[in-house]
Amino acid sequence: MALVAVSIGLVSGYDVSSIGGVLLFITDEFSLSARHQEVVTTALAVGDIAGAIGAGALANVIGRRKSLIVVVASYAGFALFGALSVSLPALVTARLLAGLAIGVSYVVVPVFVAESAPARIRGSLLVTYQAANVAGIALGYLSAYLLGTQQSWRWVLGLAAVPALLVLALLRRVDDTARWYMIKGRVADARRALQRGQPTADVEAELVEISTALDEEQAGVRALAEMIRGPYLRATIFVVVLGFLVQITGINAIISYGPLLFQSMGLRGNFALLVLPALIQVFALVAVFVSLVFVDRLGRRPVLLTGIAIMVSADLVLMGAFAFGGNSGGMPTVFGVVGVLLFTLGFNAGFGPLACVYAGESLPARLRSLGSAVMHTANLVANAIVVAVFVTLLTSLGGTAVFAILGALALISFVFVYRCAPETTNRQLEDIRHVWTKTSEKVARQDRPIRVRHRRCVVETVA
Repeated sequence: MALVAVSIGLVSGYDVSSIGGVLLFITDEFSLSARHQEVVTTALAVGDIAGAIGAGALANVIGRRKSLIVVVASYAGFALFGALSVSLPALVTARLLAGLAIGVSYVVVPVFVAESAPARIRGSLLVTYQAANVAGIALGYLSAYLLGTQQSWRWVLGLAAVPALLVLALLRRVDDTARWYMIKGRVADARRALQRGQPTADVEAELVEISTALDEEQAGVRALAEMIRGPYLRATIFVVVLGFLVQITGINAIISYGPLLFQSMGLRGNFALLVLPALIQVFALVAVFVSLVFVDRLGRRPVLLTGIAIMVSADLVLMGAFAFGGNSGGMPTVFGVVGVLLFTLGFNAGFGPLACVYAGESLPARLRSLGSAVMHTANLVANAIVVAVFVTLLTSLGGTAVFAILGALALISFVFVYRCAPETTNRQLEDIRHVWTKTSEKVARQDRPIRVRHRRCVVETVA
């Protein structure tokens, strides 16, 4: 199960960054303008949105395991299709279809892991999946450096099919989730899956818990209507806006167009344009684990606010680098690289891990999956917007203006989180719902002991 999660995480991360390296080599071959480069990159983002929207229905109809089999088999084919493309329309189509498969994996993999893994290692496996995604981004840049030339860039795109095919072999050795079997009324299969995956667990008690949870979810079939009215409307708005801000602040533009961004700073040569972005992602991986160490000790809000503050500072550094150096190289270029590093560290210490945490903690159980899906959709829409215009803005307005815009968006994000994000550390999930109700303070007051004084005694009661 861990190998499946890691492999798919590597594939999805690899695909986002590898195209950034490949753009360096296909621009002349396909006569790509800045707008064409954006179309190639945005095709993946549009496919992500479509895949994520349909992933829930697919996983419920054919199962989590079969959905992943379809994903990895399709992705392997689409990766080879992209590698063999001889025209811009063919490449765009290949990227769109690859995005469709990856969009499904974004939704199904966390569900598959969460429903299959024992509680004691569930969090670790989900973190491993996220970390593998970051590692895949670094591998995408490195493969472009090692394999990418004017003649062999196709190997960079086609190489993604190898781990995808390996996952097919791994998936043959795992069952679908007990939860999905119970949805379909296949109790015997659910029992077998639990016995194989959690041999020391009380299987019958687990089956009862799953059945009870499914009954509660059936009672919440009008979840969307409940999410858009009190008391959970505030929570819904919070997770949607947070998901949108995660991507609109520009992280995927820096990942997808990293080599082009460094080129605009005056860097030259494949080592500087491809290995430097890979090294930055190694530091980003460290930032993820640092965040995980402190998120339960310091709290969600301080860690998230610190990460966003670092992003704002990084945007200021990048504005200065472009304002004083342009693409002339020298010290301004050094500051530009430092700015990209700071931005990536800030994101992976704050927005990266914490957005998913808030998505899981802000809504009650019956609304949680739908809330996470809505947040993820907002996230992908913002990603598509950014990658669709970043290169055009960079070439027409210049880096100073572009990072001034991103800096303003990061500052808005800081204010939004400061004003709206609750502190959920060490609070029970069912207690967090009171944060979103106007009566929460009243409830808190009513729960306090009230001391009533009399001449000879003190009566203590609870309202």
